[in-house]
Amino acid sequence: MQIITGIESHRWTKKTAVTLGKFDGLHRGHQKLVNRIMEYKSPECDSVLCAFDMGRDSLMTKTERKQRLEGKIDYLVEYPFTRALREMEAEEFIDRILCGTLHASHIVVGTDFHFGYQKKGNTAMLADFAESRGYTLDVIEKEQYQGRVISSSYIKEALSRGEVELANELFGYPYEMSGIVEHGKRLGRTLGFPTMNIEPGEHKILPRFGVYACRVQIDGKWYDAIGNAGIKPTVTNEHKRLLEVFVFDYEGDAYGKEIRAQFCAFERPETKFASVEELKNQVMRDIRFGEEYFQKS
Repeated sequence: MQIITGIESHRWTKKTAVTLGKFDGLHRGHQKLVNRIMEYKSPECDSVLCAFDMGRDSLMTKTERKQRLEGKIDYLVEYPFTRALREMEAEEFIDRILCGTLHASHIVVGTDFHFGYQKKGNTAMLADFAESRGYTLDVIEKEQYQGRVISSSYIKEALSRGEVELANELFGYPYEMSGIVEHGKRLGRTLGFPTMNIEPGEHKILPRFGVYACRVQIDGKWYDAIGNAGIKPTVTNEHKRLLEVFVFDYEGDAYGKEIRAQFCAFERPETKFASVEELKNQVMRDIRFGEEYFQKS
C-alpha cells in the first residue's frame, strides 16, 4: 500500500476504484466501503481510499489507519481539507478530481456522502453523472448495531461514557492507542506496581478518564494489564493526558519502547485520592478486577 498526501503529488495511470470520506476510525461501516473497493482490484484497476483530513480530535491516528489498511488497498490518500477543496463546486470535483485525476472507474460511497461547495454534491448527483463520465456507482447502506447506525459520533459517545466494550463492538476490533514508554515519577515502582506511561497523539481521543482492563503489546507479545487513562490527579497537577498501564507478568525494562494498549473493559472513573496509601490500596483492588476480568474472558 502506498500513502499519498493530496492527489496532486501522484499521477495515476490505471483506472481506480475509489471510496471517499473522513474515515475517522475504521469502524464496521467504513469496512464495508473498503471491502467493496477491494472487490474491484485487478491488474488494470487500483483500489484507492481518500481520507479527508479535518484536523479535529480523532478516533484513529494516521499511523493506526495505515496499520489497519496495510495489505488491503493499493493507495491511501491523506487529503487535507483545504479551503480550495471546500470551495470547489461539486461538478468540478467530479470532473477534475474523481475523473480527471483519479481516473475513477468505480466510485463507492455511503448513503450520506456529500461533497463540493456547500455540500451540494450527493449520491444522486454522482448517479446522474455516472454514464456520461464512464464510472459505476455503488451506494452502500449504513451498517447498524441494535437498530442504530454505526458512526464515528456514536463511537465517541460510547467512549465518553467509558463504554469501551460497546465501542469495540462498533469498530469490530478493540479501541487502542500506542506510544513510546516515557520516564515518569517512578511512584508506581516504589509502591510495588511498576507502570508504563504513554502519551496519546495530539488529536487522539482518550476514553472516559478512569481505570480499564487492558491488553498491552510489548516486543510483539501481548500481556494482560490494567490501565489508567487520564491526568493522574493524585500525584501531579500537570493535567497531561496519559495512559498509565501496569502489565501483569512482565519483568523487562520497556522505557523507550513503543507499545500498544487495547481497552477491554471499564472499571471505575479516575479519582483523586487523599493519600498515596489510599491510592495504593485502590490499585490493589484494580489489579484484582483486571485479573478476574481476564480469567473470565
